[in-house]
Order: sequence, then structure tokens, then C-alpha cells
Amino acid sequence: MLPVLRSALFFLWMVVTVIPIAIVAMTLSIFVRGEPVYRVCMFFLRLCILGAKHICGVHYRVQGMERLPSGEDKLAPLILCPKHQSTWETFAFPTLMSHPLAYVFKRELLYIPFFGWSMARLDMIHIDRGRRTQAWAKVASQGRELLSRGVWVIMFPEGTRIPRGQRGEYKSGAARLAVTTGAPVVPIAVTSARCWPRKSFVLRPGVIDVSIGTPIPSEGRKPEELMRQVEAWIESEMQRLDPEAYRSAGR
Repeated sequence: MLPVLRSALFFLWMVVTVIPIAIVAMTLSIFVRGEPVYRVCMFFLRLCILGAKHICGVHYRVQGMERLPSGEDKLAPLILCPKHQSTWETFAFPTLMSHPLAYVFKRELLYIPFFGWSMARLDMIHIDRGRRTQAWAKVASQGRELLSRGVWVIMFPEGTRIPRGQRGEYKSGAARLAVTTGAPVVPIAVTSARCWPRKSFVLRPGVIDVSIGTPIPSEGRKPEELMRQVEAWIESEMQRLDPEAYRSAGR
């Protein structure tokens, strides 16, 4: 019963904090765009991650951060491809990375009061999944422009949240963008379903592992081949990080 009460308090915390922060972000976006508005929105995400930690006991540890570009190279184009198990990583990654990220996400999220409205004021790539050709054209054009400005693009290759211990279908969109732009791809394993499973209201105490792989060059590669390499690394790393889940799933 305690995890349910804590989770209820956590979601109340998110509602109470998102409204004033979204109002500030939307008001600020009237006068400036880009990183200032992003930083305001990221403040809300930090509060969410802190709330999950202190209210629900959800901690995390990160390995491999040193594999990402830093110093003069940190503005080099990069495409992040994380495992997607939970809402947690969508909140966490902007707080973990050294500079702004641009998510590729379904446009329906823009309709969420306050949260979605503020997202609409950010440099993100929102697409209509029902129009695949137009969606890819938007990802390619906006992705190229954002990467040229040093913004890292983040795409979940499985497209949706996947149950713990399972593997979704890895789509080649991120690899296509990488090959088109010449940007390296970074595979990332995340065990967030250990604490916050998809479609679950209840967050459970524990530790989420985030493991960042070595950037994979995209020059001269075929998208499908590149994505197979990303998939192989992520799924192998997931079994190393969360062997209990994969044994339970019979894998």
C-alpha cells in the first residue's frame, strides 16, 4: 500500500510543479526561444527526477558518460538511441546531458495541458505517425538543422515503451537520420522498468541503471545494418544490467 500512496504523492508533485513552470516557459517563449526556454522546462524535469528519488525511492546510476563528446567536441552532432521502458528516461536524459536535446515524439503529446503546451515552445521534432512519409521528411529536415547547431537528437528506436525483459522492434529511423547527416549514433541501455513499468501508476523503490555505449560512426553504413549494431549492443547490455528480468522472460 505504501508504494501506491507514495506514487500518488509523486504524481501530485508533478501536477503542482508543472503548472507554474509551464506558465513561465510559455511566457518567456514570447520574448526568446531556444536554450532559455529549454532550461526552464528542464527545471521541471529535475524536480520530477528528484521527486521520484525522495518520494518513491527511485535512484539511478550512470556509466559510460565519459564516452560522450566533451570540451570543444561536445557540440559535435550526435544521435542518442536509448532503450525505452518507462516515462522515467524521457524526464531524465535532458537532466543528464551537458547541453540541450531534441526529442522526436508523437504530436499527440502536445495536447497534454501545460506539459505539452510548453513542449510546443521548444526546438523538438513532433511528428504525425499516421503519415510516415511526411514524418520522415520532417525528421530529416529538422534533424539536420538541429544537429548543425550542436543540438543532440534523441530517438527511441523501439518507438514505444517495452515491458521489462522484452525486446521491441527496432526501427531504422534514427539510423537513417545518422546516415543522412553523418552523425554518430550512441546506443544506451536503461533498466527503468525495474522501478517504473510502462502503463503503471505505481513507482517502486530501486536503482535504475543507465549505460552509455561508444558512439558508432555512420559514414558509409546502411541504416538497417547500423541499427542492427545498435540493437545488438543495447540488448546485450540490458541482459548484463538486468539478468533477472531476462531469465524470467525465458531469454
